[in-house]
Amino acid sequence: MTVNASWVRAWLDKSATVIAENRTELIRLDREIGDGDHGENMDRGFQAAKAKVDDSTDEAVPANVLKLIASTLISTVGGAAGPLYGTAFLKASGAVAGKNELGPAEIVDLLTAARDGIVLRGKAELGDKTMIDAWTPAVDAASKAADAGATAGAVLEAAAQAAEDGAAATEPLVAHKGRASYLGERAVGHRDPGAQSTALILRVAADTAKEAE
Repeated sequence: MTVNASWVRAWLDKSATVIAENRTELIRLDREIGDGDHGENMDRGFQAAKAKVDDSTDEAVPANVLKLIASTLISTVGGAAGPLYGTAFLKASGAVAGKNELGPAEIVDLLTAARDGIVLRGKAELGDKTMIDAWTPAVDAASKAADAGATAGAVLEAAAQAAEDGAAATEPLVAHKGRASYLGERAVGHRDPGAQSTALILRVAADTAKEAE
């Protein structure tokens, strides 16, 4: 599979499955330091986005599919996750507008724009114990891989591995954003649910591209 609109569709389809499979775990993580709705909200949003994209026949380029995902997430996902992930996909759409296929540089642009959109919306910084602690290492690793001449699939693999490491690295952090910030030191030892869902989604992005190689 070329990294194109079909890849975005497959990415979304498999992400919806993986989020559903990990719904209970995301709920558990969020109950420990938040309000417990992250898994439920993410599952509802990605199932809705999958249905919307499945019903659409007018998304021939990656940017259009990403934009449809964004609008669906914003309109169906409650809490903080909807606006954050919706903004990420919307900014990603803008970054690859006019591109039929995405090479290593375009993948870096997509990931960077998604991360920057989340920062713009949530005002979080690296180390705040949020999904940015997965997104920023992913962007850095993707950029490094692309500069080294990696393929688009290898760039996504580097991003996915870094996001997984970044999500794990949120466990010893004190939260500085959201409901978890009210817990102070009691948030230490718990993984941020947004960072974990980011790691899941970027792993699917990499695995979906790998299957095409």
